[in-house]
Amino acid sequence: MAGTTEEAPKTHSSEVVPHRGLAQALADLDLNNADLSAGKFAALASPCFFHKKFDKAVNLERVLDEIADDETISHSRLMQTATSVREVSKQLQRRPIKMTVRNIMIVTKARDNSLVYLTRELAEWLITTPRNGSDVGVNVYVDHKLRKSKRFDVPSLLAKDPRYESMLRFWTPDLCWESPEKFDLVLTLGGDGTVLFTSWLFQRIVPPILSFSLGSLGFLTNFQFDEYRPALSKIMDDTGMRVNLRMRFTCTVYRYQKHASNGAPQHIEAEQFEVLNELVIDRGPSPYVSQLELYGDNNLLTIVQADGCIFSTPTGSTAYSLSAGGSLVHPDIPAISLTPICPHTLSFRPMLLNDSMLLRVAVPRNSRATAYCAFDGKGRVELRQGDHVTIAASQYPFPTVLSRPTEWFDSISRTLRWNNRGAAQKAWDGDEAEGEGGEQDAGFDIDFDNDDADRDSGYSPEGSTTGGRTSPARKGVVLPFL
Repeated sequence: MAGTTEEAPKTHSSEVVPHRGLAQALADLDLNNADLSAGKFAALASPCFFHKKFDKAVNLERVLDEIADDETISHSRLMQTATSVREVSKQLQRRPIKMTVRNIMIVTKARDNSLVYLTRELAEWLITTPRNGSDVGVNVYVDHKLRKSKRFDVPSLLAKDPRYESMLRFWTPDLCWESPEKFDLVLTLGGDGTVLFTSWLFQRIVPPILSFSLGSLGFLTNFQFDEYRPALSKIMDDTGMRVNLRMRFTCTVYRYQKHASNGAPQHIEAEQFEVLNELVIDRGPSPYVSQLELYGDNNLLTIVQADGCIFSTPTGSTAYSLSAGGSLVHPDIPAISLTPICPHTLSFRPMLLNDSMLLRVAVPRNSRATAYCAFDGKGRVELRQGDHVTIAASQYPFPTVLSRPTEWFDSISRTLRWNNRGAAQKAWDGDEAEGEGGEQDAGFDIDFDNDDADRDSGYSPEGSTTGGRTSPARKGVVLPFL
């Protein structure tokens, strides 16, 4: 039979052979080819900035449709598909992005005078430093509030070269919402609050974010400003940048309409937010405990009776969720962290839910009080009786430029003093130590019996071959009753 089977014709990499599974399509990607550029990893048809930079390699949507048409799937095919997807995800995280940076946006606190001076310094360096084969730099967008700032001093910068007038530009929130593709890279000067503000500016597609630490704590700001020249030169030249796709939530508020146009009650979509840290639902000023219905994929999971609950992303696990007793979650883990706030039951503990689950939190129509939602600490919205809010993993992740592979562990060690104790355990004073004259002062100044080769109770240098010499029972020692 093998000799009579004709070989299937080869197709272009952007095409997908009908009835070919996802595993086979992903297997066509030469992940081990060292010369393979990041542009060929377009396996995921995603609207996010990161995947938009890839050339089309596999029509994943078509493959997923073919899998959806199959009522059943074999175990071997399922395992092969899962392994292939995991391998593609691993390769995407490892490979740097090489792109031509022409437009850079700077986000800073315009009210902080010291940061305004640093913004001016950074903007001038970006504009004047030759890039991309030109004798000038790149286009720089700064906050429109700095247009007339005396500290930023736009006229003195433009007076240095007439060409700078077209290169220094100003961004507004409307520009970020309507045309996020204008920016190749976003630089933030400040703390974590500045990064969260940047997430609020880009409610859909987000350019890569590089954050300089100029705030207080700084879980998300892992670049030092005094090293901005080598850091940016490395990214904008030949090395490229590695990007961490941080998960965001799409939170949608639905209002209960008792008297709809067709006469039947229905829910109308009201507000929608992209959340980087967390969604907090609490009782607000009400004296009553919140009563919330928690649904997962339209199945009732539990009734929440507490002061509220926190739905956190892995990025937000070091924020409010951590203060409420939640776990630290690495940003590469796709999960939804559920942390109750002062629950009325002792068994309601924090938990991690899979990111593919659609969560819905509803205020029952017979609830005594309303509830309040806060999205990354902004946009506080009241949920009245019958209203609900949905939480789903966003298709628009938040890409942050990695400073080093261990930056998350470094950040929690730096900010939380993670696993740091006041003093390390001391060694025995009798251990060999070098004296002042260079001589070795070895041993203890107490006597040991010949049978006491072990200097610590319960330890035998010969192990079990001693026949239990170190056992108190073998030595006739009476053990107290415990």
